Amino acid sequence: MRIFKLIFKNALRHKLRTLLTILGMAIAVMAFCVLRTVVDMYYAGLDATAANRLITRQAVSFIFPLPLSYRDQIVRIPGVQTVSFANWFGGTYKEKKNFFARMGVDPETIFEVYPECIVDPKEYEQFKKERNSCIVGSEIAKQYGFKVGDIIPMDGDIYPGKWEFVVRGIYKPRDKVTDATQMFFHWSYIDERMKQDMPGRAGQVGWYIVKIKDPSQAATISEQIDALFKNSSNATKTETERAFTQNFISGFNSLLTAMNFVAYIIIGIIMLVLGNTMIMSARERTREYAVFKTLGFSRGHLFGLILGESLFISALGAGTGLLVTYPMVSGIEALMPKGFFPYFFVTPFTLILAATAALVVGLAASIFPIQRALRTRIVDGLRFIG
Repeated sequence: MRIFKLIFKNALRHKLRTLLTILGMAIAVMAFCVLRTVVDMYYAGLDATAANRLITRQAVSFIFPLPLSYRDQIVRIPGVQTVSFANWFGGTYKEKKNFFARMGVDPETIFEVYPECIVDPKEYEQFKKERNSCIVGSEIAKQYGFKVGDIIPMDGDIYPGKWEFVVRGIYKPRDKVTDATQMFFHWSYIDERMKQDMPGRAGQVGWYIVKIKDPSQAATISEQIDALFKNSSNATKTETERAFTQNFISGFNSLLTAMNFVAYIIIGIIMLVLGNTMIMSARERTREYAVFKTLGFSRGHLFGLILGESLFISALGAGTGLLVTYPMVSGIEALMPKGFFPYFFVTPFTLILAATAALVVGLAASIFPIQRALRTRIVDGLRFIG
């Protein structure tokens, strides 16, 4: 108990220096956690994918549409359970910054292929009856104050003109990694206008969502789908939902790698901050350690005193940083458009990394001071003037 008391008193002997060290570590740990959270949230989309879903898109690029007639051919392939489709709408709700996914879909099948989006049966039935109705995710409903019965005006860009959608339902996410920031409406609503204004764009969808019975047959069914349209002017590329998401994320790989690198550089900064404090403390206490040796303190006692002080400061800094991380992440989430990150939270893995890094830093920062204290002879220590 006396050793712990000495550790505590030593750590707080220079209160300002210790406070600044703890503050520096806290800021660094918080920055590490925030950067890691951004990286984790980009890759979290992979965890939300389903093994029994395939995505069929245009072979050249995702931005090119596919004929609606493909659906009837895909659904006849053995092993295919349900075929749905979606079409990116774009548009602007009031201001450009109000971004969230808006998609024209097949109202009969969209929630069959995405069972993780939970919608009230009565709301769903009402949604299917009205051509200009929509269902929105609970997160954007909360952000923009959407309620059942509200009208959402949109200015079209990909599909020019003024559009109005009536909210007939609000879906809830099944779990934390389910995207609750989307808006689904009837694809037929835009298709009917295209038939009048732009006949060449009618009867086209963005991509197909194919739900299969056996995930182990994903590769075989993908090949069969693509073989159907191999020689057509709209050849397809079919892949698992996970592979599709990975390809989409790959465009941000350089940015994510850079952010990951910076996050780990921050660990080095933490080590330098704490190491500097510990080296200064050890130098100032050279004579004290010599006196301790004279009084019979063993090498183990000195080892414990220095290591304990380093770990104590490290733990305080890391703990403060982790406590500040949660309100910081919540603040970023509140300021960020919901559609940019469907979900934004600190993962347990990030917390483990931060705690482990703090432990390693505490250990590493004490190595040089411990060596100095143990190697310095009593007579040299007593003569030291610092």
